[in-house]
Amino acid sequence: MPYEKTEDALARLDPEQFRVTQQNGTERPGTGKYLDNKEPGIYVDVVSGEPLFASSDKYESGCGWPSFTKPIEPAHVAELRDTSHGMVRTEVRSTHGDSHLGHVFPDGPPDRGGLRYCINSASLRFVHRDDMEVEGYGAYLDQVEDIR
Repeated sequence: MPYEKTEDALARLDPEQFRVTQQNGTERPGTGKYLDNKEPGIYVDVVSGEPLFASSDKYESGCGWPSFTKPIEPAHVAELRDTSHGMVRTEVRSTHGDSHLGHVFPDGPPDRGGLRYCINSASLRFVHRDDMEVEGYGAYLDQVEDIR
């Protein structure tokens, strides 16, 4: 499946999704629709559809945004130096969609790699485990089961 940013995909974004993904915005903490989602599945780029994170790597960090310990497909997540807002951070963007996703910090669970991918819900689309095969994400089913 080709993952790409298209005019059609951009036209389908609501104003908040556009602001976050295309204008490097940040949703207000505690407001994202996936913050409390505990369903099994994967999170894909709302623009390109590329697989980004698995539910089995999601955890409650208390930061106000969905947090993950690692990307489901590291090649789909680019990390860039961000010096905006008077801080030095590492921005996370989707590789193919070039969507702003959020930031990664070194304060995640030590026993799971120590990283916290702090991601805006507005940059994601959730694909439930039951729909993954039909939507073309069957190859990732083995990464969704929570074995903890």
